[in-house]
Amino acid sequence: MSLNRSEKEAVISDVTGLAAKAQTLVIAEYRGITVADMTKLRNNARSAGVSLSVLKNTLARRAVAGSSFEVVSDQMTGPLIYGFSVDAVAAAKVVAEFAKTNDKLVIRAGAYGGKVLDVNGVKQLASIPSKEVLLAQLLGLMQSPISRTARVLSALAEQKGGGAAEAAPAEAVAA
Repeated sequence: MSLNRSEKEAVISDVTGLAAKAQTLVIAEYRGITVADMTKLRNNARSAGVSLSVLKNTLARRAVAGSSFEVVSDQMTGPLIYGFSVDAVAAAKVVAEFAKTNDKLVIRAGAYGGKVLDVNGVKQLASIPSKEVLLAQLLGLMQSPISRTARVLSALAEQKGGGAAEAAPAEAVAA
């Protein structure tokens, strides 16, 4: 079923809005995927904050024209699913994880920071921990020197406290 002009304009404006907010775009070919698997992929994407869309390629090209995702417009051929994410790694992670278990989903390309990512680039981006994990790791690194210093000071205090307790009975015996 074809879209009329106003519906096409609405799709283009929606996708343009997604592209304006997103940091990453992942393009994958979905030929042969069952409806149940596609629903599972969409649910995984929704829970990760990724917007997945099956779009007409001409509309997608028009929507990303002038954005940082225009660099992948030459890859927009065939039956594709477009994943936009505000989080830099979320779209790549969702699509790559699903592609591991379903060989019918073939990652075609991606874009991040105005640069084209090939299949290996998308997989490398997917292997980066999420923002929350990276923040937790950073916090752990920042707390590590402080906690080590606290442990050393605690051990010194125990030694001095323990040494004074042992010296007191010896003085009492001598007196």
